[in-house]
Amino acid sequence: MSDRRLIALRYPNQRLAARLIELWDEGFAVLPLSPGASDSEVGAMLAELKPDAIEDETGPTRLAGGLPVDGEVALVVATSGSSGRPKGVELTSSALDWSARACVAQLGVGGEERWLSVLPISHIAGLGILVRSRLSGNMPVIHDRFDPQAIAGEQEATLISLVPTTLLGLLDAGVDLARYSVVLVGGSRLSDALAGRAEAAGIRVVQTYGLTETCGGCNFDGVPLKGAEFRVEDERILIRGPMLMRGYRLRPELTAEALDQHGWLNTADRGRIGQNGALEVLGRLDEMILTGGENVSSEEVETHLLAHPGVADVAVAGVADYRWGHAVAALVVPRDQAAPTLRELKAFLVGRLAGYKAPKRILIVSEIPRTASGKIRRQAVKDLLEASE
Repeated sequence: MSDRRLIALRYPNQRLAARLIELWDEGFAVLPLSPGASDSEVGAMLAELKPDAIEDETGPTRLAGGLPVDGEVALVVATSGSSGRPKGVELTSSALDWSARACVAQLGVGGEERWLSVLPISHIAGLGILVRSRLSGNMPVIHDRFDPQAIAGEQEATLISLVPTTLLGLLDAGVDLARYSVVLVGGSRLSDALAGRAEAAGIRVVQTYGLTETCGGCNFDGVPLKGAEFRVEDERILIRGPMLMRGYRLRPELTAEALDQHGWLNTADRGRIGQNGALEVLGRLDEMILTGGENVSSEEVETHLLAHPGVADVAVAGVADYRWGHAVAALVVPRDQAAPTLRELKAFLVGRLAGYKAPKRILIVSEIPRTASGKIRRQAVKDLLEASE
């Protein structure tokens, strides 16, 4: 297959989805951009990923220096590297198709089911909904933004994909999610407390794990999609299967680091395989805090803090400390005006976590810095904590 032109799209969800499908039908590859991205962020992505043109509400603009993609590539999805330099994940038509078919088969949903998409279509979770829906011929209901009231009034959809923060927001708003045949939750680890609330509300939650590099979720409730392979080496999760990316756009050296010669993707995620053979995701390898010679998982501390009745949301990071090297610190969003104190939180964690894992500093905030897909912006958390010192 000959090379394809790559077109960047910068539209709200509904328009983005419609135009993306039109371009696919016309034989183009698409680089979807978040409508919430700043002009400088968009400029950096265009300079790095070199599409042939960009379309937004003002119309199409041809770009200088655009480069084609391989003919199999249907999507280039922008992600942020640890250095902040954008990466473009190249996903082929065959990988996306396999992922969609395997997902539908594992969930056991029929073609008459209809997805509600409230996540950004520019993110792999929203794109996955679009691909699965296109496969079934039953296009999703798409909202331009996350609005609990609008979701509560939605009657046509039977399936919904969320991240933990949006699931929490809908539960707090009293939205009836039990009417959905499946509530797919991914993006980050679901805390036991939140999973318990969902179960008590009669919701069928399926926890999904995957990356942009795997066309999104490729493991449901610890069980890989049929044809996907997982293994764990030194706590690092490795993945292989037909849903893997082709590589990082124009970054062969980065692709070689991520994909070994046997086709295994080296993730930055920690995990273990349980006695029942299920994968348990433990957090990010780069989210470990070395404090006083001990390793502490940010996500583990967050999971336990979220169980406190006074905590609505939380993010944990390590901040420089003269005594410990790095101290465990937390941004805390209180559930009501009576915010929990550091002493109260430390007392709550006694018997739940080793003492060295408890935060030595907290900062009460109104919201946690997150990406459009719900992931915690770790550097922003660290910056806020260090600035408050």
